[in-house]
Amino acid sequence: MKAKVNLHFYAKSTKANAKGQFPIYVRLTVNGIRTEFSTKKFIDPTRWLSEACKMKGATDEARSINSYLDLIKSKVLDIQMELIHKNENLNIENFKELLFGSEEKQRMLVPIFEDHNNKIKELVGKEYAPGTLERYKTSLSHTKEFLQWKYKVSDIEINKIDHAFITDYEFWLRSVRNCANNTAVKYIKNFNKIIKLCLANDWLDKNPFANYKSKVKEVERVYLSEKEIQNIINKDFKTERLSLVRDIFLFSCFTGLAYVDVKNLTKSHISIGIDGEKWIFTHRQKTETASKIPILPVTQMIIDKYANHPQSSNQDKLLPILTNQKMNAYLKEIAGVCEIEKELTFHIARHTFATTVTLTNGVPIESVSKMLGHKNLRTTQHYAKVLDRKVSEDMMILKNKFTLTDAASNTKAI
Repeated sequence: MKAKVNLHFYAKSTKANAKGQFPIYVRLTVNGIRTEFSTKKFIDPTRWLSEACKMKGATDEARSINSYLDLIKSKVLDIQMELIHKNENLNIENFKELLFGSEEKQRMLVPIFEDHNNKIKELVGKEYAPGTLERYKTSLSHTKEFLQWKYKVSDIEINKIDHAFITDYEFWLRSVRNCANNTAVKYIKNFNKIIKLCLANDWLDKNPFANYKSKVKEVERVYLSEKEIQNIINKDFKTERLSLVRDIFLFSCFTGLAYVDVKNLTKSHISIGIDGEKWIFTHRQKTETASKIPILPVTQMIIDKYANHPQSSNQDKLLPILTNQKMNAYLKEIAGVCEIEKELTFHIARHTFATTVTLTNGVPIESVSKMLGHKNLRTTQHYAKVLDRKVSEDMMILKNKFTLTDAASNTKAI
């Protein structure tokens, strides 16, 4: 069984103590994979012989330290022979197991990540949405792939994770995985949660994210105009399938509820609000925040239309909603029939409620934020920024009207 085993001793300047002494570190490399650990011996750096990997001089201290280093060499050689004798793999994990014996093993990244995900799994439906679990499972999968790509290992000691690890991981996400900016940032954010967990448990001495910065790019939020909404309302669809999808989509346009929140609605979510009118009282699955929405006439018409639908009655649902995948597929058909050039998805309905239905019609941003179930006002303000562009477009139309009026006046004067 052939294996390349190298042992190297060096004085580590970055770990100097208060007296200016450097600790002697051991670097053990097996088949290109290395591990490092301290001998817990400190020396004056001027008395260290780098090329010979030992302390110079014939003092008692020098003899003691050099003998100790020889002992480590001998122990590594013995381990190598033992593994060969037992016909076991000569890899870094086996060397560490025999070298450190009963000493505490270094904590590894993957088991910590897996334990975190298992805890989320147990709390799905209580504190976490199913999508959150899937996101962290994907993050763990990406982390494992990165470890193989960069280090050719299936796991890594958490104390080996540094700033370079983070930046290399981000590079891998952007290049090898071809993730867009915001997607890469989200995966790094998920990984950061695991690092924070390690820091909170005092498993790490230094935060590898300390000097790391990333920025989420603002995404253009697509929404429907009032004319486009009216086109969808007025369109007479020949198939019940498209008519149903249209109605559910409009329900979201006039309530601001996301697909999963519409799907979870039952008749019990409708109650009388503070004004004596019917409201929807629910909690967003994504954030668990309360969402209280007055029912508009269009919304009530849709509720009444499907009140006795077999699917609604059998499943105790307010509306007979299809899967999100089917909804989005049929919405593409609806966009084509209604001559809407935007890529129509169910989530656009939520954006439309925030912009065209509410903010454009003078509903205060604080009220819109509360109905959308946002945790803070900054999230809702993104929609206000979208409307700034609309204001500019509207004012340009007004400007053109005045220009035409001035031109007409000048013509009459001639």
